[in-house]
Amino acid sequence: MEGRRLAAEGYVAVTYTVRGFWLSGGEVDVAGAKDVADISTVTDWTLAHTPADPGRLGMMGLSLGAGLTLMGAAFEPRLKAVAAMSGWGDLTDSLDGADTRHLQAAAGLTAIRLPAGRPGPPLRNAVSDLFADRDIPGLRAWARTRSPSTYADRINAHGTAVLLQNAWGDSIFNSSQITAFYQRLTVPKRLVMRPGDHATQEAGSLFGLPGPAWSTALGWFDHHLKGAPDDTGLPVRLTVLRSGRQEQYAHWRDISTRTRRLPLAEPRTVTGGLDSGADAGTIEVSGLLDQVTGVPPLAEIPLLPATAAAVWQSPVYATTQHIRGIPRLHTTVTSSAPDGTAIAYLYDVNPLGLGALVTHAPRTWSHRPPGHPFPLDLALYATAYDLPAGHRLAVVIDTQDPLYASASPLGSTVTFTSRPGSPSELDVPLR
Repeated sequence: MEGRRLAAEGYVAVTYTVRGFWLSGGEVDVAGAKDVADISTVTDWTLAHTPADPGRLGMMGLSLGAGLTLMGAAFEPRLKAVAAMSGWGDLTDSLDGADTRHLQAAAGLTAIRLPAGRPGPPLRNAVSDLFADRDIPGLRAWARTRSPSTYADRINAHGTAVLLQNAWGDSIFNSSQITAFYQRLTVPKRLVMRPGDHATQEAGSLFGLPGPAWSTALGWFDHHLKGAPDDTGLPVRLTVLRSGRQEQYAHWRDISTRTRRLPLAEPRTVTGGLDSGADAGTIEVSGLLDQVTGVPPLAEIPLLPATAAAVWQSPVYATTQHIRGIPRLHTTVTSSAPDGTAIAYLYDVNPLGLGALVTHAPRTWSHRPPGHPFPLDLALYATAYDLPAGHRLAVVIDTQDPLYASASPLGSTVTFTSRPGSPSELDVPLR
């Protein structure tokens, strides 16, 4: 559908079936060397069989296609502009970020081969190893070679103009990995972040429905390939969660100007391996509901069981708190088991105690002497969220979430506390 729209706008539009899918030959490669070679082969075919201008070539894609598009920017210097929607910059971080296996993200990677994909042994082995917690170094190496961030220097050397469009709630490719990749680029670039989940902002356009993501991509091509005037906006463009505000910044670092420190003064001890009810939601479903209804995953904060959830709350804020960027948690952990996982959640709590999820992230540790305290730092996923006046923030930490594999044994104990000179606290970036 979008190929037809490009053609109607005067572009020579070439689409191809990715290796390993439907009637295409080979096996699913997930942006590996064979997929990258295919991009150059399609480029060669296009120049040989169509009137395409070799000086004005672009590539765009969604999800797996976005990953291929960014790898194309790294390995095909003839591409002058690319547009990647719901893609990844760092596949390693998406599957095993913070030393935590992202099980539902891996399930999403598995699902890309359905209904007509033929995965090759490398993909089958990588996914099997992740689910089985086997040969994780090998999994990371496999993912690293398929990560555009690994080749950011090549993209910068080519000078390819890069458009990145992703969702705050992407449950497969988290928001922080794409914002980190964006910051490594020195080429003409734009970052657009909107509410939603993986590919939910773009999916309607595949069926002919209007949507901003594809229109933005077309405008990017018009400017960089046709020479049309730019829209003069700033490169970092955010749709803020809850308020719907549209904001623009010259640099990602400009989105926050100060930090509010939330002390987690009182120690808390939880039982490992229990799901407290504070969860980050379900892959694809929760982010889509947030996009359509404005309702993120919810939790009744006063009802969370103290045996499973460590909870701290801020005072009520008299004014709106404009949260922008990556909240960072620091605490001291004492665990009865050598391995464990902590999942930290930041909630917007209304006067009735109902918490709406702002952001979250996991962190796993291993080979720690039982009973010996150690520092734990955890960066929550990037967000832009307006906390209404009259609400408060809540920090919740537990050890189990359906999105992730937990290393905390059932029945273990985990204590979060402060130490002299190392207070337990959450730094919240604000505009």
